[in-house]
Amino acid sequence: MCVVSESWEHRQSSSTQRRFSPVQTSSCHISTMAKGDPRKPKGRMSAYAFFIQTCREEHNKKSPEVPISFADFSRKCSGRWKSMSGKEKSRFEELARQDKMRFDQEMQLYAPGRKRGQKKDPNAPKRPPSGFFIFCSEYRPKVKAQDPSLGIGDVAKKLGEMWNNLADSSKQPYLQKANKLKDKYNKDVADYKSKGKLGPKPMMHNHDDDDDDEEDDDDEDEEDDEDDDE
Repeated sequence: MCVVSESWEHRQSSSTQRRFSPVQTSSCHISTMAKGDPRKPKGRMSAYAFFIQTCREEHNKKSPEVPISFADFSRKCSGRWKSMSGKEKSRFEELARQDKMRFDQEMQLYAPGRKRGQKKDPNAPKRPPSGFFIFCSEYRPKVKAQDPSLGIGDVAKKLGEMWNNLADSSKQPYLQKANKLKDKYNKDVADYKSKGKLGPKPMMHNHDDDDDDEEDDDDEDEEDDEDDDE
């Protein structure tokens, strides 16, 4: 379950209702950091967590001195989320996928080689990047060059916005390249399994770039270049 990490200042009114100050921390990562281990990466955020962060920022800009009850804030955010179209939610879903990639990469550095079950074979085929990740690899250096002060989260947010604003025709080169890489990956997996080894699952073509395959238990490094960029 996603738990948004924020600094809440609770105030007690005459009705003993808990309230929070709109002044909160700048990040909204899931609170999964191990106690006593500052090196462990911050947990990945869900699409809804990114949406909550945006709602909080909107409230801080419009009414920075006006407290609001946590219950009211949660109810309003939930209502807005349910009424949003799939296209409106896609921005936050892209941010969540980008943050998942960041988390997976940082966990590889934090605990290299740690996997559930059998240890991963270094010779097993690596999962290919999605169209969105290929796009990010191309434009991340440009975004950083334009504003070196941007942090990883801000860069990811910018890239997500850029991807969402692309016309479908402009996305096609990235999606087509991703599908070609998936074809090669599936062939490599078949060859790997033909040698009597238990390889990763093959990937299906996904024309809308949902990347559901990224959620299975056999997550691999998306791209070696991503580690260098981060």
